[in-house]
Amino acid sequence: MSGSFEYKPRFTDIRVKPPKPEEEAAAKDVLRLKPGEIPCEWADCSRPATAKAPKSREQINLFYNFCQAHAAQYNKAWNFYAGMSEGEVRAAQENEAMTGGRPTWDMKVSRNTREAAGSAANAAHAAAGSWQDSYGLFGRRVNESAPSGPVMSEAEARMGKLERQAIGELGLEPGATKADVKARYHELLKRFHPDLNAGDRATETKLQHVIKAYKTLKKAGYA
Repeated sequence: MSGSFEYKPRFTDIRVKPPKPEEEAAAKDVLRLKPGEIPCEWADCSRPATAKAPKSREQINLFYNFCQAHAAQYNKAWNFYAGMSEGEVRAAQENEAMTGGRPTWDMKVSRNTREAAGSAANAAHAAAGSWQDSYGLFGRRVNESAPSGPVMSEAEARMGKLERQAIGELGLEPGATKADVKARYHELLKRFHPDLNAGDRATETKLQHVIKAYKTLKKAGYA
């Protein structure tokens, strides 16, 4: 190539200036919670919470505070009937169809009213065997059995869905103390560490689940 047509770059030294201290502070401030904002309750998330999700079927009026992305992820996996037997699911669906999920109350009257006197008379006749309530209109049917399925403990009912999953991931039962959770966490860290399992990917995945479960419990105040 002739010297008259030699390429000469216009810029021979391109340098990127480091950000100024005030620019770095502004960038960090974007991720900082503003006054009045609360953090997302999802493990490893520090974004502000903008959505609510019910904690569990037993705590339908108590909510998690999530950012929009984690609220969508939580709701996608939500199953209202999880953990219920087939009979319990059917009973819950029938109750929803009849009452719309709203609570109902017994209609009670004073003992001195005519209706109360009539009910007492009917009860006396029933005790004497003069009639039978074959269709269970005035009380629960004799042959009706209690719903089957596992009974949830009080400690388990107080926990939200995420905390129940996390406590199960650590192999503990609801009601475990903070000391129990920490001791179990450190035990599982040693057991599933890849260096102790010849780099087994299965134990590495389990280790990640254990760490996430512990962070979930710690964020909720159970560890």
